[in-house]
Amino acid sequence: MTRTLVVGSGFVGRAVAAHLAAEGGEPVLASRRPPGTATGGVPWVRLDAADAGSCASVVADVRPDRLVLVHGPSDVTWCEADPARAAALHTAAAARLTAAAPGRRTVLISTDNVFDGSSPVNGESAPTAPANAYGRAKLAAERIVRESADGTVLRVSLIYGWEPPETTKWLNFFSACAHRLRAGEPVEVPGDQWTTPVLVEDVAAVTAAVLAPGAPPLLHLGGPDRISRADWAEALADALGAPRSLVVRVPKAAGRYASRPTNTCLTSELLDDFLAARGLRVRGVAEGLRVLLKEAE
Repeated sequence: MTRTLVVGSGFVGRAVAAHLAAEGGEPVLASRRPPGTATGGVPWVRLDAADAGSCASVVADVRPDRLVLVHGPSDVTWCEADPARAAALHTAAAARLTAAAPGRRTVLISTDNVFDGSSPVNGESAPTAPANAYGRAKLAAERIVRESADGTVLRVSLIYGWEPPETTKWLNFFSACAHRLRAGEPVEVPGDQWTTPVLVEDVAAVTAAVLAPGAPPLLHLGGPDRISRADWAEALADALGAPRSLVVRVPKAAGRYASRPTNTCLTSELLDDFLAARGLRVRGVAEGLRVLLKEAE
């Protein structure tokens, strides 16, 4: 049975681990703090990914065949407020873990924020130009993983799915909007910031496929729809039967999205062929909403 150390036990890490377990693998979640919600029976170990000794100890104990790195602070606003700390956490974790597990298949889940947002078209061959601290930190971690013996960088656009409202961290955009709209509360969202959202279950499925042999060293995963956050929130309001008037359009510069590029969008020169060869597909926003609302019934 293939054992995979999933570094990061948050929203995405738990989804990746659950998918690997459902495929018959043996995932192990690792993070500094225990997961805030149930892990579905996937074991968890304590790991300070920025500490070399902790990384070496966990790798020796778990003996993983593969690693998935979903580590580091992902709150763009937090990273902008403390760029040095963000860079240190992302790069140290990548360096310590690839050193502790040399030669192991390693996948780093990265971000669309490595681009400056001037173009809605950002394929694998597009030049990187991070416009914020989060993008700079992730790009530095990417370089470390790509220099390892068997590493792949999987850049992913905005990831969405259900999260419980009582979580202590900032909810993903879908959940943040859905919980407020269902309660009849207004949501302020930018009409001038676009993304290519990806359902978290699709991210997990593609990550599992990238872990297998034959994956490219760099792959972009964006959803098929380019949509503004405001348009997306209005589509969600429609699906929930909530009035569109609850969606308040604001400039991204007016709130927590100020440091996001105008376009946090990913396209790909490789993804279609990669998915087709493995019988996978990435669902669009309308289908994703239907899936998530059915789950909530």
